Amino acid sequence: MTAGVREEPREAVRPRTPRRLPLPTLLALLVGFAGVGYRLALLFADVPPTNSDEATMGLAALHIARGDGFPVWFYGQAYMGTLEAYLAAPLVALAGPSVLVLRLPTLALYALFLLLSWRLTRRLGGDRWYALLVVAVLALGADRVVKNQLIAGGGYPELNPAGAALALLTVGLCVTGPGARLPRWAAWGLVSGVLLWVDPLILPYVLTLGALLVAWRRRELAGRAGFVLAGALLLGAAPMLVDSIRHGRNPVAAVLAAGGSGAPVDWADRLHGALVLGPPLAMGFCSPGRCATWQLWWAVVFPVLLVLAALTAWHTLRRASGGPGSVERVPAGVRLALLGGAAGVLAGYAVSNAAGRTPIESSRYLSCLAVAVPALLWPLWQAARRPAARVAGIAAAAVLAGVLGTGAAATVDVIRVAPAVHAEADRHRSLVDTLGALDVRHVRGGYWTCNRLTYATGENVVCAVVDDDLTPGFDRLPAYRREVADDPDAAWVAPAGSPLAARLDERLGTESGALDVVTVAGWRIYLPRR
Repeated sequence: MTAGVREEPREAVRPRTPRRLPLPTLLALLVGFAGVGYRLALLFADVPPTNSDEATMGLAALHIARGDGFPVWFYGQAYMGTLEAYLAAPLVALAGPSVLVLRLPTLALYALFLLLSWRLTRRLGGDRWYALLVVAVLALGADRVVKNQLIAGGGYPELNPAGAALALLTVGLCVTGPGARLPRWAAWGLVSGVLLWVDPLILPYVLTLGALLVAWRRRELAGRAGFVLAGALLLGAAPMLVDSIRHGRNPVAAVLAAGGSGAPVDWADRLHGALVLGPPLAMGFCSPGRCATWQLWWAVVFPVLLVLAALTAWHTLRRASGGPGSVERVPAGVRLALLGGAAGVLAGYAVSNAAGRTPIESSRYLSCLAVAVPALLWPLWQAARRPAARVAGIAAAAVLAGVLGTGAAATVDVIRVAPAVHAEADRHRSLVDTLGALDVRHVRGGYWTCNRLTYATGENVVCAVVDDDLTPGFDRLPAYRREVADDPDAAWVAPAGSPLAARLDERLGTESGALDVVTVAGWRIYLPRR
């Protein structure tokens, strides 16, 4: 009966079946890779278009890479830290100056934001399918959204991952035992300190999440945890604090002055920019450079949803049993803090002149509303998943479908304009090549020309800013103006068809002191007659 049957050795181990990722987790991973891949493709297509502000951060990275300087602030001002320059400096040292190497760290920050948002959604009680929805919403990339995420112009790319990290750390501090919390207290303080140096736009989230910790962990904060958090916060904010003490600068006053500069704007214009245009632009619902009327539907839904989500979180917090660290109270409390932070960001923007004066471009100040997406969409997901409330479920599902559909349409619009943006970048590269062939080392040009040109050439061409009437303009690095002034053969550069080009055309001619012109696609180079 047992003939031909081989006895297995007792120590033999049965092969284990490989553990598979749950389907929604796998889909979230694929959607996340698609979001990162889409943005990487945009970078290779020179989208979003660069500018002299981003080039200013590039010049800071170039100086750090060469050891020529270690700037604390964005050149020409006493606020907005240069973290992006320090992140890009090793790549600039290896590959030389380019927009791509400047943006690779910001792409990595975006990927980190997706990962942290997925994890935060799960920690706040969302199931895997809801986490997939959050990742899908954040993977879409409309015009204003990809500018905020990818342009290394100071502050914006690092705000969202840092805000999500603070929320995750807050969850951990509320649920773990005191002995395991000290590293989290240190991390919370360090991230907060760095954020205060880099850009105070995230401050409402720091305050609301911090208030939650004070309310639930005040006894612990009165002891060793408070010292650890305070020390880490001072360490993160050290560049700002040391520079302020050394030079007598007040970054808070500088930020307030920048937000309220210029003539006061009517409240009607501010509220229109903040409440009507702001939320759709921040959510990624608008086409490049404008918001069509049909894309403004989110302006009506957003405040309603913000209040509804806050009431839902508050109701859950009130009826949940157990202490501050209970399973139900922690997610509800952190969701409420995130929604309070989002409301604070929106209110801060509404009172600024920028909301009324330049609402399309200044909507970048609302970029960190994305941190609150896991809390903001939660009531819609709950309603859509509740079979008993059929009408409410259909309405919630329709809103969620509208979020994905409108965001997808705006993303397609970015892809449509990509060839034109790439062509403009090619024209600028032709300008750089022509200046090199002409052996031009010093030029004068407009603000949006100068630092972009200087960074693209690795400071082989140095540019001093002039206004359209040929008077000196705003140089973020005054040393460039002095260097250009010392060169009697300095040229002029202006975009074709610009007011500056029209003014310089008046100086063309054959007489002594006139200018000669060399035309490049989209640009005009004016050379002094020798």
